[in-house]
Amino acid sequence: MNKRLLGVVAVGALALGLAACSSTGGATAGSTSGTSADKSMPTVSIMVGGIDKQIYLPYQLAQSLGFYKKYGVNVVLSTEQNGGVGAEDAMASGQVDFAGAWYIHTFDFQSKGKDVINVVQLSGAPGEREMCSAKANVHSGADFKGKNMGVTDLGSGTDELTQFIAHQAGVSHSQYHTVAVGAGTTAIAALRQGTADCVMTTQPTVGALTSQGLATSAIDLASTAGATKALGGAWPAAGLLGRADWVAAHKDATQKVVTALVATMHWIATHSAADIANKLPQQFVQNATITKAQYIAGLSTDKGQFLPDGIMPAGGPKTIAAMEKALGTDISNVKISGTFTQSFAEAANKQLGMTVTTPAAGADG
Repeated sequence: MNKRLLGVVAVGALALGLAACSSTGGATAGSTSGTSADKSMPTVSIMVGGIDKQIYLPYQLAQSLGFYKKYGVNVVLSTEQNGGVGAEDAMASGQVDFAGAWYIHTFDFQSKGKDVINVVQLSGAPGEREMCSAKANVHSGADFKGKNMGVTDLGSGTDELTQFIAHQAGVSHSQYHTVAVGAGTTAIAALRQGTADCVMTTQPTVGALTSQGLATSAIDLASTAGATKALGGAWPAAGLLGRADWVAAHKDATQKVVTALVATMHWIATHSAADIANKLPQQFVQNATITKAQYIAGLSTDKGQFLPDGIMPAGGPKTIAAMEKALGTDISNVKISGTFTQSFAEAANKQLGMTVTTPAAGADG
């Protein structure tokens, strides 16, 4: 399956630099870099799977804080668009150097013979919530039976998560209907119009649905504790994915990007949700669907999903592998230890003088 995370993205004036060149010589659409490149530094392009989503905020925050350049690299950010190529697919095809996407895609690619690895882990939970209307009466996966369950797109990460939650409750995929609702305004419209009973979505959409009285959180995947309860263990989500051959050929540039992101994760861990919101583009934190106060409130609640050190959490890869197997993906040729590397994050923590606090996954995942 072509598993992509799609987001309805309101980047407004940030999508101005439409032809910034990456270190591979490719062009990056929808750039949010907004800064002139320093020719003495390597340039790396990253496409994010919905750059205004809270689950992916570290990529833009690192840019806003000036950390990429501080640690020696020009980074050109872009975001995947509804109906366009997914971030992980753009990376795999060489259109961009890295994808800001879910770690689970490394299993999907490697099962198809494409060597994609995760070089730094930003979250230990999906950051998603199953938001359901009151009349749906959904409180667990067992209640999915007969319901219209909204996901960002068919075959997406949210589709897989919905299937896995249902599977664990003994509900087969044929016993409920899957509806592609996108995210943001389209997901909100699906609940308002009754075309979906529930939607799996993230902040800030969660806050908008709550404030408008359209839905409440039925299943919490926005924290490590919530993910462990619903999915059986820590579920590493947002990470930085790259082609293994590109990473091997650009170790110095990769290290600089990872160091900037690890510094950002530490900054997130030591600052408030309001501090973070104040550093992000205005369009991200206040728009037609949500106020800044609501954005901050949602981030305060779900901030625990972010890892402070970029280290892949212990047991996380095995949880992902178990989910893939349960959903029928053939990963018999995938070696778990080959789906991620800790080396860049460990080097970053050492360079920054930080103590690693996340219990780390070892060679066996």
